[in-house]
Amino acid sequence: MIPTVVWGTGNVGRAAIRAVDAHPGLALAAVIVHDPEKVGRDAGALAGLDRSLGVAATDDAEDVLAGNPGAVVYAASGDIRPDDALADVVRAIRAGAVVVTPALYALYDQRNAPAEVREPVLAAVAEGGGSLFASGVDPGWGNDVLPVLVSGLGTEVDAIRCQEIFDYTTYDQEDSVRFLVGMGQPLDYDAPMIAAGVPTMVWGGQVRMIARALGAELDEIREHVERRPLESTVETEAMGSFEAGTQGALRFEVQGIVDGEPRIVVEHVTRIHPSCAPDWPQPPSGDGAHRVIVEGNPRIEVSVEAEDPKGNRAEGGNATAVGRLVGAIDWLVAAEPGLYDALDVPLRAGRLTERRK
Repeated sequence: MIPTVVWGTGNVGRAAIRAVDAHPGLALAAVIVHDPEKVGRDAGALAGLDRSLGVAATDDAEDVLAGNPGAVVYAASGDIRPDDALADVVRAIRAGAVVVTPALYALYDQRNAPAEVREPVLAAVAEGGGSLFASGVDPGWGNDVLPVLVSGLGTEVDAIRCQEIFDYTTYDQEDSVRFLVGMGQPLDYDAPMIAAGVPTMVWGGQVRMIARALGAELDEIREHVERRPLESTVETEAMGSFEAGTQGALRFEVQGIVDGEPRIVVEHVTRIHPSCAPDWPQPPSGDGAHRVIVEGNPRIEVSVEAEDPKGNRAEGGNATAVGRLVGAIDWLVAAEPGLYDALDVPLRAGRLTERRK
């Protein structure tokens, strides 16, 4: 069993605790939290499980890392604290741990990461013997291994489009929805997620990885953004009111340009209510899906819908992204220490879960 630490207990961390607990080759060794009110609480309660896991949360990261864990799932946010997130991850690698995380966007495509991000990680790998695999939560597999896999089913590939289509009505993360994405804000609000250069920073690495896998040479990466207002006020159970005339839908693309045309595209279509921008792409059913479209011969379209046991697709999407990361831990432990990306780490088969009595 590989002693595994989960660092952070937000949307990703909760799913990570559940995934580590369910994995037959991993043992939950510790849970690191930042909120003083969570210190001492059982990991099972923090993860929303109906049973105790016998692991009390702690805010003493140094003590946990001193115990030489085999792996760390770094689930703390890197959105507004990228330098701190990098420093945390480097500490864990230097302690000899295999680290998997969605927090370090620049390292999704680690070969082209800025030196100021890549070099500290490589130095920690050389010093401590740990490893790092960074992949996204939107989810990463939907913008890297899935489109690459599907592209191999055709004989001719003209273009690839990866879509996340999501309705935030039931999403329980108000700060991200209102202030990071801009839902409920005036249409001229400067939403951080779509500030010039930010979509490329977050998703450009995945566009580059697809291009690399397909042997394509990118001319450049471009961004395209559209916003639509709500026609009427929307009431949500988790986040309150979103007023008519404010942003109700957001659509943006990160376009990989090949021979002057957008041929590798990562697209996000998000709404605060399904009535907004009904002409934009819609999920096959429910409130969200991830879709890959390969234009070529033949044309291939694959949609993936994931739900947690309560039918929540936001949590289901998080769980699939976490499943990819946690499922890679045993492979990374067996591999040479290093810095890996999604094209390096094979997609691991699932396991039939032993039924609980």
